[in-house]
Amino acid sequence: MKRFFCLMLALVLCLSLLPATGLAFGENGKTKDDYVSLDSLAREHGFVMGASFSYNQTMGKSSYLEFVKTHFSSITCTNETKAYSLLDHKACMASEDGMPVMNYWAADKMVKWAQDNGLKVRGHVLVWDAYMNDWFFRVDYDPNKPYADQETMRARTRSYIEQVITHFEEKFPGVIYCWDVVNEAIGDNASEWDASDARHLRTIRSGVDNLFKTHLGNDYVEFSFLCAKDTVEALGADITLFYNDYNMFFPEKRDAALALIDSINHYAKDENGEYRKLIDGAGMQGYIGGYGVQDGCLEDSHLENIATAIRMYGEKGLEVHITEMAVRNFVKTDEMAAKHADYYARLFQVFIDANAGDVKPLTCVAIWGLTDNPTAQGYVYNLNSPYGGLITEKNQIKTSFDAVHAVLNK
Repeated sequence: MKRFFCLMLALVLCLSLLPATGLAFGENGKTKDDYVSLDSLAREHGFVMGASFSYNQTMGKSSYLEFVKTHFSSITCTNETKAYSLLDHKACMASEDGMPVMNYWAADKMVKWAQDNGLKVRGHVLVWDAYMNDWFFRVDYDPNKPYADQETMRARTRSYIEQVITHFEEKFPGVIYCWDVVNEAIGDNASEWDASDARHLRTIRSGVDNLFKTHLGNDYVEFSFLCAKDTVEALGADITLFYNDYNMFFPEKRDAALALIDSINHYAKDENGEYRKLIDGAGMQGYIGGYGVQDGCLEDSHLENIATAIRMYGEKGLEVHITEMAVRNFVKTDEMAAKHADYYARLFQVFIDANAGDVKPLTCVAIWGLTDNPTAQGYVYNLNSPYGGLITEKNQIKTSFDAVHAVLNK
């Protein structure tokens, strides 16, 4: 009896270690290592698989990152490469030339982790009005002083873009393979843009001024792409430049994005008088389904819209990345789990079909809602949903993962 008790105790201890080592058993009794990687299967169809991570996840052993290393080849920092994370307020105020100064400490550690583990990084994001530091737009970066003039702000923005792209390319050559240059510049409803603007460029967000548009000018998106393209070309770097936004598969926002893309690529000319192609790709955020509610989730019309949008962006000569995907599901039942798995499989069939011809516009599918998160509240709950993952909160394989794997492995 004592021997039996010891054996059972040893078994329990071993099982308790499985999630920490990345060997959590799934619903079918398999672990992540029992599968050919999703990424290798996706590459057969012309695109790579991506995920996201935060700085805290790189501290110590993470079963989530062990899973990502096995099944993905692209990864995105959720916040740490955004301007509000990189800008160093105190150093900016002390800047001798008046140009912005960054602190890359956390971002460098994350990009180094990716480099050490053989993953490439999507750079996200250079210019985004949401949560942007108001002091960046002020005289001497002083929040108590008035806003700086347009010439100053365009110089600061150009310097910021040049410094950030150059820093990561020189310190980690080739690791950041693309940048979202501008994020979410298109408004959600007619009250947020000028009626004469086919680009639907947002003037406000939740009642707050878009400071980039207000202080850089109506061409701030195009100008940002020009700065980024100039930097990439000067470096001789293989970095593609994306516009990134949510709801870009819905017709109205899709058409506004197409107008914005045209405007970007008709903004600057080369020495021969030809328009320069400043934008390389459309980053189509893949939050699919109702925001915080099950109503609107797992709808066939979304699949049809996604297929059409990928085709139309591709016809503009752009790469398409699905950049922040979460197939939302707010209900935990066996029936809904089966529907979620079936929907995920059909979604990936859309991705496969998009690349079935000679032109293969889709080059990356990056899943941000990769894991279930049943304890999430507020923003995270609404954005990714508690039961929308391919794996559980303990990083166990779900039937949705099996369904995607099977479609890619046909």
